[in-house]
Amino acid sequence: MKNIFRHKFTKVLLSVSLLMAFGCQRDISELETAEYPKNPEVFMDAFSSGLNYSAFGGSDVKAFDVDTQVKYSGTTSMKFAVPDYGSPEGAYAGGSFYTSVGRDLSDYNALTFWIKATQAANIDIIGFGNDLGENKYQVSLSALSVNTNWKKVIIPIPDPSKLKMEKGMFFYSEGPENNKGYTFWVDEVKFEKLGTISYQSASILNGSNKTITSFVGVNNKIDGLTASYSMPNGATQAVNLTPYYFNFKTSNAAVASVDQLGNVSTVGSGSSVITATLGSNTATGSLTINSSGNFVHAPVPTQTANNVISIFSDKYTNVPVDYYNGYWAPYQTTQSADFTVNNDHVLNYTNFNFVGIQMTSPTVNASSMSHLRMDMYLPNAVAAGSSFTIKVADFGADGVYGGTDDKTGQYTVNTASLQSQSWISLNIPITAITGLTTKAHIGQIIFEGANISNFYADNIYFYNDGSIIPATPTAAAPLPTHAAASVLSVFSDAYTNVAGTDFNPNWGQSTQVSQTPIAGNNTLKYAGLNYQGTQFASPLNASSYGFIHIDYYTANSTNLKFYLISPGPVETPYTLSVPSGIGINTNGWKSVDIPLSSFSPVVLSNIIQFKVDGNGDIFFDNIYFHN
Repeated sequence: MKNIFRHKFTKVLLSVSLLMAFGCQRDISELETAEYPKNPEVFMDAFSSGLNYSAFGGSDVKAFDVDTQVKYSGTTSMKFAVPDYGSPEGAYAGGSFYTSVGRDLSDYNALTFWIKATQAANIDIIGFGNDLGENKYQVSLSALSVNTNWKKVIIPIPDPSKLKMEKGMFFYSEGPENNKGYTFWVDEVKFEKLGTISYQSASILNGSNKTITSFVGVNNKIDGLTASYSMPNGATQAVNLTPYYFNFKTSNAAVASVDQLGNVSTVGSGSSVITATLGSNTATGSLTINSSGNFVHAPVPTQTANNVISIFSDKYTNVPVDYYNGYWAPYQTTQSADFTVNNDHVLNYTNFNFVGIQMTSPTVNASSMSHLRMDMYLPNAVAAGSSFTIKVADFGADGVYGGTDDKTGQYTVNTASLQSQSWISLNIPITAITGLTTKAHIGQIIFEGANISNFYADNIYFYNDGSIIPATPTAAAPLPTHAAASVLSVFSDAYTNVAGTDFNPNWGQSTQVSQTPIAGNNTLKYAGLNYQGTQFASPLNASSYGFIHIDYYTANSTNLKFYLISPGPVETPYTLSVPSGIGINTNGWKSVDIPLSSFSPVVLSNIIQFKVDGNGDIFFDNIYFHN
């Protein structure tokens, strides 16, 4: 794998100070424009005057050296040692040769140099205009092929008149080839005026005429900027260049504006076409903005964050996602034109046939989730025979695609359920995703369409509607709100409990009793319940209270009763609904306030024991009497 350099952009501000002598004035027309050196040489047998070198961040800082043994001409050349993959010295070789004072290169039309390598290779990027600052007039070649023979490279200057004070003389970035490092040399680096190259064409958006649906507040970027030239050998040479070489134009500024960097802002409703020129030449390619006016946002999700695993949503924290569009060539045609409106990020899939979202670091464990949710918007009319299919792939215990334990299921939305110009909220029970028999290692969500060319997507996440309850609560029971002075507490961290209570008397039960912290809150757990008692050190007088409060949690109980017991014994059960279920703010805990009258004829002034019977694993907290 190759590595492309990254660098920071900073702005260089130049100013001219006019000094005036006391009692003397000078006509401004007499002031001469500052002149910059026109030295075309970068590296001949040494650095040219004022030339500096700086390695890019993350590169091998020792990759560049001067070589006296291998050279094209003269006594020395520039030598670049590309490191092996995983080298502790750096991930790649890359850096910029720049001057502290700009040069006037407007008399030249190309950067030329000679290059050879120890092997056949393709250099990631090489060119000029990188000054470790704004890099306004950067030009480069991508994947420059080299071999063991010296060859001359010509990089045309798209508009020499722009280079009046250029500092970026030469730059490169190259990673290992097939994970192995190698060496290449560059010599005789200089700017020239060549009469043997000629302009052919320029393009934006790689020459395509692109049309998008937009909204007020959506920003787009004009990219795919290239220019092509005829070389002395008759071949065509394409170069990458920055937007500063182009002049961008909008056909309707009331709909869309465009700045000198090719940043397009939709400002109104209607249509506008963005085009560009390179010097006096019209560039091929255009961007047509069809604005529908103000954007209608997707519905704001209402599920609580604790019940959600989010793939894409501004409402929640998203899990790590490898990509939202892997572009699986050669069959996929879907492109991404994602946008942001008022800090709302929206996925936008164009030229849609199918597209995949992948999560592998790690995969998603949706075992405790009941539904897959997504909001989709069709900006175009729904054609006859349209359908939208969602596929979910579980990678199995090995966590990788293509293993023997992969499971994939799908759910299809037919034409009748699709509508245009409106958000559609899909709440899909995972059990309705046919074929998805496991959901502990979900690695992909795939969208496929028939007769759907474009759609927006937002709020893609798994959630639990309460029908799936984890075996153990992940959050503490709700914090009690009753005043301590009005409570007689048996078990709660929120209050002072009655002293001396035995929570596990030996009644011959098989229930396993323990006290365990849940989110830092002490919780009573009954595992494998058949029946279980609670013995008080002395009888409780609850006759002045109207209710007993209990918080309980169970994922697997189908039968659960709670008893108050007075001497005799006199005992009366109260049936608790199970499983406990997930409420809006309770995270699986169910809170009940049982009228003490429900336990008649138990003597409320002389309660000696509690009892619970049923089955499953039960968690209890906040057991207290109150009014």
